Amino acid sequence: MFATNMISRRLIASRSPFQQIGRSPMAIRRSTNNTTTTTTTTAKDAATKSETIAAKPSSTTTTSAAEESTKSFAERNPFIFQLGVATAKTSAADIMVQVVVEKKKWNEIDLKRNGIFVVFGFAYLGGFQYWLMVNKFNKWFPTRARFATLTLGEKLKDTAGMIDALKMVAFDVFVHLPLIYFPCYYTCKEIVTGTSWNPLVWMKDGVTKYWNNKDEDCLAMIKLWGPSDCIQFSMPIHISMPFRHLVSFFWTAYVSFTRGGSNEEDNKLKRTLSVSGDSAKIEK
Repeated sequence: MFATNMISRRLIASRSPFQQIGRSPMAIRRSTNNTTTTTTTTAKDAATKSETIAAKPSSTTTTSAAEESTKSFAERNPFIFQLGVATAKTSAADIMVQVVVEKKKWNEIDLKRNGIFVVFGFAYLGGFQYWLMVNKFNKWFPTRARFATLTLGEKLKDTAGMIDALKMVAFDVFVHLPLIYFPCYYTCKEIVTGTSWNPLVWMKDGVTKYWNNKDEDCLAMIKLWGPSDCIQFSMPIHISMPFRHLVSFFWTAYVSFTRGGSNEEDNKLKRTLSVSGDSAKIEK
C-alpha cells in the first residue's frame, strides 16, 4: 500500500502545469492567439474611429470654404462694400445735381462742394451709420437678424420681429436723423466751406443753420425715410445698407440742391472781417 501511494504521488508531481489546471498546451496557445487577434482588431477599430474623427473637422472646413466661395463680395465683405457704395454715390449725386440741374459744365463743377459729400459719405454714411444700424441695432433689437430671413408671410406672423422693426424705424426717423445726421452734415459743411479753423465755430455755425432749416428738412426727411426704413429693416444685413445708400442717392441729390452750395456773399464778408480784425457777427 505504501508503495502504491508513493507511485501515485510521483505521477501527480510529474504532470505539467497545464495538465494540473485541466488545460492542454494547445488550448492555451489557441486562447492566447484569440486574445491577440481581439486586441489587434480593437486597436484597428480605435485607429479607424480616430481617423474618422480627425477627418470630420477637415470635411467641415472644406464645406465652409465651399459655401464661402459661393457668396457674393457683398456677403463676404459687407462693411467694405457698403463703404464704397456710400462714398461713390454721395459724390455722384452732387455731381449730377451740379451738371444736370444747375447746368454747369464739367470744368465748372464745384470740387470743394463735392468734397463735402465725399467726406460725409465716407465717414458718416459709410462708417458711423454702419456701426449704428448694424452693430448697435443687432444688440438693441435682437430679433432683427432672424426677422430679416423670414418670408413675407412669416414676417406678418412674427409679432416680436415687427415690433422691433417699427422701433428701428422710429429710432431712425425721430432720433438718428434729426438729432445726429443733420447736425453732423451741417457741421461737416462748415468744415469744408467755412473760414474758421476753430471746431467750436464749425459746430456752432452748422447747428445754427440746421436750426433755421429744421422744419423743411425734417418734413422732407420723414416723407422719404419713413417708408424707406420699413423696407430696409426687413431686409438681410448685407443688402439693407446698400439699399439705404441707393435711396440716399436721391436724398443726397435733394440735400445737394437745397443745402449744398455755400453763401458766397457771407464767405466774402467773413474773409473781409477776418482780414480787418473786426469781430462783427453775421446772421443768416
